[in-house]
Amino acid sequence: MLFNSYEFIFFFLPFTFLVYFYLNTKHWTEAGKAFLVFASLFFYSWWNIAYLPLILISMLFNYTLGRHLSSRKQRGREAGNRLLLTIGILFNLGLLGYYKYADFLLDNLNTLLHTQLDLLHLALPLAISFYTFQQIAYLVDSYRNETKEYDFLNYAVFVTFFPQLSAGPIVHHAEMMPQFSRKKNKLVSYHNIALGLFVFAMGLFKKVTIADT
Repeated sequence: MLFNSYEFIFFFLPFTFLVYFYLNTKHWTEAGKAFLVFASLFFYSWWNIAYLPLILISMLFNYTLGRHLSSRKQRGREAGNRLLLTIGILFNLGLLGYYKYADFLLDNLNTLLHTQLDLLHLALPLAISFYTFQQIAYLVDSYRNETKEYDFLNYAVFVTFFPQLSAGPIVHHAEMMPQFSRKKNKLVSYHNIALGLFVFAMGLFKKVTIADT
């Protein structure tokens, strides 16, 4: 789903906005977070639902490992943490490399060795580079004991949040968590709505008139 598509502008964005803030006005904050995760995963799946398990597996793996790294650090059991961090980074880079370079490597092997290995013809999953490097940063922060909050729903929002999922920027866990937990951000603010609509309209204008022409 593109930000400049009719589906996003006239259905997804207003529906997500209304439901999220309705849940928060009823003080159902956990339901609001869960809905935001669901909406973000729906946004992600719109391109190709076949890649939904990929982001879920990546998210569960990195959350579990990050929490384990930080827990070991806090208990003074740091031996082996560097190895665990290395395994986590290699897992993430391996996943990214498989989708980005598998066909490239097979093609070069066929050329060099005169083989006829079938290419996989893999489509690069949406946003895999962004959420991979963002979660690597999370693992490094956990290794350094710089992550202070381990609510899974918050982490899921941190990884899947649709406004930045497909286009970035890559952010640190500590940058996003205070914004998600801040109470005033859960209340309807007409100033923020107006500002957000203005920024979105300017971005849409630049996208349509400059980037797409």
